[in-house]
Amino acid sequence: MDFQNRIPVAYLMRYQCALLCFATLLAGCSSGTGAEPSAGLPVAEGCFVTDTGTVSVSLELATRQPERSKGLMGRESLAASSGMLFKYQQQQTAEHGFWMYQTLIPLDIAYLDENDAIGNILQMVPCASSNGTRCPSYPAGVKFISAVEMNAGFFEANGIGPGDHLRLGKENCKAP
Repeated sequence: MDFQNRIPVAYLMRYQCALLCFATLLAGCSSGTGAEPSAGLPVAEGCFVTDTGTVSVSLELATRQPERSKGLMGRESLAASSGMLFKYQQQQTAEHGFWMYQTLIPLDIAYLDENDAIGNILQMVPCASSNGTRCPSYPAGVKFISAVEMNAGFFEANGIGPGDHLRLGKENCKAP
């Protein structure tokens, strides 16, 4: 006698139905547009300060290694003035960089020094490879302690460049 003959068909159908419902629920929990911030990451309001004014931003804070490793992977979109701030405990070398493995949207990255001054800005394109080792790396080219990823073109469109500063907290963004 095989296994199916020992269990009534009604039980098997309920089991299959329960599995299907669970799978559907699980898929629903992980779907979405990708525009929303990652669950659990704090968000800080701030601005980039240039010679001509300030540009307001809303930044998710990635301060721990798992958060920095995931970054903006899997996002299908990012709000116009939103991004992610990657903060490190120690200064990173100029050779240290970021990659775009499993990142779906083009991004700009600004590398910042210990005074929150931009040292370099790079444009990064999504990597379509399913093998991370085939994705290019974007080394900073300068020593840095933090980095900010924004939508591609954000820095240029807002006149933000090397030497400009990031300020966190709306109170630090008021015009003089």
